[in-house]
Amino acid sequence: MTVDAEYVLPLRWADDAGLDELVGYLTGLRDLIDVTVVDGSAPERFAAHAHAFPAGVRHLPVEPWPGHNGKVAGVMTGLRTARHDRVVIADDDVRYDEGALRAVVGMLDSAELVRPQNVFVPAPWHARWDTGRILLNRALGHDYPGTLAVRRRTVIDAGGYDGDVLFENLELIRTVLAAGGRVVAADRIGVARRPPEVRHFLRQRVRQAYDDFAQPGRLLAELAVLPLVLFSLRRPARLLAAAGAVVALAELGRRRAGGRRLFPATAAPWAPAWLAERAVCVWLALGARLRGGVRYSDGRLRRAATPLGELRREAAIRHGSSGRTH
Repeated sequence: MTVDAEYVLPLRWADDAGLDELVGYLTGLRDLIDVTVVDGSAPERFAAHAHAFPAGVRHLPVEPWPGHNGKVAGVMTGLRTARHDRVVIADDDVRYDEGALRAVVGMLDSAELVRPQNVFVPAPWHARWDTGRILLNRALGHDYPGTLAVRRRTVIDAGGYDGDVLFENLELIRTVLAAGGRVVAADRIGVARRPPEVRHFLRQRVRQAYDDFAQPGRLLAELAVLPLVLFSLRRPARLLAAAGAVVALAELGRRRAGGRRLFPATAAPWAPAWLAERAVCVWLALGARLRGGVRYSDGRLRRAATPLGELRREAAIRHGSSGRTH
């Protein structure tokens, strides 16, 4: 039995090194769910993809959408053209198996947005490094995966979401919340994610730190880490104790919501390395902010995401205006 939903994959590739593997994934996926690839690649790459993708996979160009974040334009193209109300949005490195796909889509019966848990498969050193971030996020709340499942109508009725922000997944989550939708964190549902190449991973460090401008409390805490470390350099015992506390917190994240099934016991000790990296990169992100925003594509994006309160006020105004027209 196929899944009554749409799978939307926004794509923008400069080279096709991973094309054969993606084609294999989509070939299996098309038998489970209607698949739409929204392709913002250059014309020659778009043509190559059209030739390579299996029959039954719908391949569309990106339609215009306000803003400079091309992924948002791709997602909105997919949502506006989707043939189902239940839609799974997934980055090109996400790899669902049938069980996870059915579970995530099924949860949309009682929610407007579902955020599952990504797990790096395979896990080279830099994926384990970034898993430290995942575990700390789980300990303090929830992680932000590269895939979300949404009710199409909720997003369309909200007028879509802002295309001029860097942290587009958080923007979509907040847009659904502002519209009154129920958001479910499916932390027990693991969805595989292919790790990036090392060079791409390194290029992402400051950009990912810039996302924290959307979460001021977290931003301030991370900005405080580097000064505290420098202040404690003459007291290595204090630094070791702090590192041990970070590992313990990451282990708490690994143990909650069935995480021991998803993450190995060796994952938590990577958390201090990730936090040390973030302690430096968040200051570099602050410098980028002072220069007008973080580099993205051929320009800069200043805003990480819109505050939830502002989105709720906009939703109330839009709802009030709509009510007065009837």
